[in-house]
Amino acid sequence: MTELRVGLVIEDDHDIRELVRVVLSQAGFEVHMATSGAAGIRAARDLRPHVITLDLGLPDIDGFEVARQVRNFSDAYIVMLTARADELDTLLGLESGADDYLTKPFRPRELRARVAAMMRRPRSGATAIHPSEAPSSQRTFRHNGLAFNYATRTVSIDGQDVRLTPTEFDLLYTLLEAGRTVLSKADLVRRLRNEPYDVGNYTSDADERSVEVHIGNLRRKLGDDAQNPRWLQTVRGVGYRLAPART
Repeated sequence: MTELRVGLVIEDDHDIRELVRVVLSQAGFEVHMATSGAAGIRAARDLRPHVITLDLGLPDIDGFEVARQVRNFSDAYIVMLTARADELDTLLGLESGADDYLTKPFRPRELRARVAAMMRRPRSGATAIHPSEAPSSQRTFRHNGLAFNYATRTVSIDGQDVRLTPTEFDLLYTLLEAGRTVLSKADLVRRLRNEPYDVGNYTSDADERSVEVHIGNLRRKLGDDAQNPRWLQTVRGVGYRLAPART
């Protein structure tokens, strides 16, 4: 039996709220709506949604704080919707725990495509969807004190659990899987879309900048040092790869 997909729209603007509701409904979600940050946090806790769209400019609590609080108990994919195109807002949104963002006004087709890409990736504790054919031995890694289990969506360092957003988790998996092979930012964007590396589909500067922010957040949570990396090594002008094993 197919699991019912639940979407939560946290938005105080009636027209945008209805637009997002229609998009998610057409994508097969049972959609619930909240018009304030506090109500959205309660709904996220009660409904356990798969996807949350989150307005940045809510009347009570701003979207940054809502995302931070939701991340304390939820692994839902969060798409932040903002009327402001400032890069700082984008960075703050991703650092608060959002997985993606769209600037208003946005095209319904683009929102649906972003959500569809996310739903091709598993939530915590879900059966592995990506990559579905890999044996379990290829989804478990140990590297320089880090233990990673794809099937259970868990990460620990020296025995201490590390809580990651779904996007951070999938980026870490991608880099662990690739080992010492260098992956470009465009490669990582395509993996988050569940596309092959070599399809040549367009990736925007904003997409690649988002990857930079997610990698920065991942480093911070792992306690990694970009200058002397234990896990994530930057190859300047090219991309990222796994740091060498330490003896």
